[in-house]
Amino acid sequence: MSTILEQARAIQPQLVEIRRHIHAEPELGFREFKTSQYVSDQLNALGIEHQRGVAKTGIVATLGDGRGPVIALRADMDALPIQEANAVPYRSTHDGVMHACGHDAHTAMLIGAARLLAQSGFHGTIRLLFQPSEEWRDEQNKSGGLRMVEEGALDGVEAVWGLHVASTEPIGTFYINDSAVTAASDRFFGTVIGRGGHASRPQQALDPVFLTNQVLSAIYGIIARRVDPTAKAILSVQMIHAGAAVNVIPTHVELGGTLRSYDPKVREVLHSELERAFALARALGGDYTLEHPYGYPPLVNDAETAAFARRVTARLFPNAKIAQRDAGMGGEDFAYMAQKAKGGFIHLGAAVGDKLRPHHNPEFDIDDSMLHMGAALLAETALSYLNERGRTT
Repeated sequence: MSTILEQARAIQPQLVEIRRHIHAEPELGFREFKTSQYVSDQLNALGIEHQRGVAKTGIVATLGDGRGPVIALRADMDALPIQEANAVPYRSTHDGVMHACGHDAHTAMLIGAARLLAQSGFHGTIRLLFQPSEEWRDEQNKSGGLRMVEEGALDGVEAVWGLHVASTEPIGTFYINDSAVTAASDRFFGTVIGRGGHASRPQQALDPVFLTNQVLSAIYGIIARRVDPTAKAILSVQMIHAGAAVNVIPTHVELGGTLRSYDPKVREVLHSELERAFALARALGGDYTLEHPYGYPPLVNDAETAAFARRVTARLFPNAKIAQRDAGMGGEDFAYMAQKAKGGFIHLGAAVGDKLRPHHNPEFDIDDSMLHMGAALLAETALSYLNERGRTT
């Protein structure tokens, strides 16, 4: 009987086809209508029962006989508002939308795992979570991962695993941390309000660009002077919008950015000091509005669940580089699932040659010859866990 890895290698061409189909048809968070339909079609072809419309556009599929533990495997499906710069046959066909973080690969690998699991016998239940909107939150400040948890997709689940491609790491590299993986990730949107006027008479106006200069200086001083230098924290401004003509002083300046941290106290300092920075506009005669809701919590792996995944990885890929690495400052809403069940989040290398193709970049891409590795790892982790738990219960 062939092994899971051999079976995964056999379906590698189909996994590439699936990934590239999804890559060419990217959809933003909570708008993954075609992607969800495509995943549903794949599951129907395999005879796998599933529920659509979970967390708006997500899917929860179920396999197993229900006679043992319940575990889950997760993939995210959404793309980013980025114009693709790659001249590849499978490039995005949607202007301004691109799979620039590898979620197309994650979905393909979970479909691959579904194919492998559908022909495997086991006691227990495996839920396949095809999650929408990892990159964005809706009008209620909820991402797809949080909504899936709230709608019961993780109820009764003992352990949940997820994969993420690493476009800067070579194939055969696996990072599986025992604890922290990614940071708490919060966003802010603010407006500095002045009084518009003619550029030749600045004394009759209250220039919001000038006010914003003071606000920005205070914002960029928060990390340097208000946060313990030994703590991990980032506060970045990524968006500034103002004005429409060179001879008109605008009425306001819009700003947006992110706050990232691990320590709850540091997180609180970032939020309170951001409010104080914007308040400088009011002290100088202007005004401001500011929204800075809390976003994703830190993603923290369960040590036992992570160690289990490392053992499975070593067994499947004896020549692989398997390591832990410093927790990054990115955000990941798998964190909500890892709070609900024992979580194990795995990064696996997928670099294309020597050219740097970072995540969230117009030239992002992966070497999708590794897709069968992710599919095999997901399936083998699930089967091994259920088999081991079956022997101890």
